[in-house]
Amino acid sequence: MSVKRISQLRRQVEAENLDGLIVSDVNKIRYLTGYTGSSALLFITGKKADFFTDSRYTVQAKKQVKGARVRVAKTALNQAMAELPGIQTKNLVYGFDGESVTVAEVRRLQSILPQAQLIPAEELTMELGWVKEKEEIDSIKQAVAISDTGFERILNLVAPGIRERELAAELEYQMLMLGSERPAFETIVASGYRSAMPHGVASSKKLKKGDFVTFDFGATVTGYVSDITRTVVVGKASPRQKKIYGLVLRSQKAGIRKVKAGVTGVAVDAACRKIIAKAGYGKNFGHGTGHGIGFVIHTGPRVSPLSKDKLKPNNVITVEPGIYIDGWGGVRIEDDVLVTRSGGKVLNQAEKKLLEL
Repeated sequence: MSVKRISQLRRQVEAENLDGLIVSDVNKIRYLTGYTGSSALLFITGKKADFFTDSRYTVQAKKQVKGARVRVAKTALNQAMAELPGIQTKNLVYGFDGESVTVAEVRRLQSILPQAQLIPAEELTMELGWVKEKEEIDSIKQAVAISDTGFERILNLVAPGIRERELAAELEYQMLMLGSERPAFETIVASGYRSAMPHGVASSKKLKKGDFVTFDFGATVTGYVSDITRTVVVGKASPRQKKIYGLVLRSQKAGIRKVKAGVTGVAVDAACRKIIAKAGYGKNFGHGTGHGIGFVIHTGPRVSPLSKDKLKPNNVITVEPGIYIDGWGGVRIEDDVLVTRSGGKVLNQAEKKLLEL
């Protein structure tokens, strides 16, 4: 699969009249080559691809990398790349990924390739992995199933007195025992007033009776991730809690119904946002409705008011509207959804009715 992916990118490099493309993002390099280490650089031309790593990964790179010649650098990776035959020829044009390369890194590249013209070419790698192959979808489905089961296993621990960090640790442990390679991201467990923080990672706060508790978490299988959010109540829910939860659930279901190949990310976002805004809580839903997932947790297509992306078959996106009320609490509900030509297929099985624990 990696050989095919690099071949496609090589053809794009040639079509753009570039003499080479420098890829330094390790996640994109993993997608292109199959390499899972943390030190890598990839230089691609229309005719070949050269992969660079350091001596720590010699054996690993030779086993994993497909579609590129493996070179073990004795110096900095970009310096080793600069020593490739012919790369220092005058007036050559090399592209780099402007999304993942800092200004300082561009300056260093220019200093070791003084004869070359360096230009941003992120459009060549921007949509890598957005459309999933069967094996990728299977891995995401496994990651989703692990997350669902892990969540079910920790629900009996949700009670007054337990700390958010304890719940996060147990949830991550259960996912690891079920086959996850690692958490997809830092697990969010936010209770009570902290549930009004969309990214309230687990703290030492103890749960109290009547708290909303928001769990946002994910598993990883063969490098592919899931991203799920559920909100529960400690004890009996108040009428206000039931109202807010019901609004978010209706909003989320409306967004899922809108998902279909050819539909824009803006349209899916609008379907969710309309319900929340009509109920008077538009100002309490400040983030986008979703994003693509794959070999990284946040990729395209985006689902937001600012999105220019159109959904394609075999995208996998999140649909995750929320309402957040400062000082009181908040609700978010999130599923991973496979885009098809006939609609959106929800991959999650975890309960979405309001759980009073």
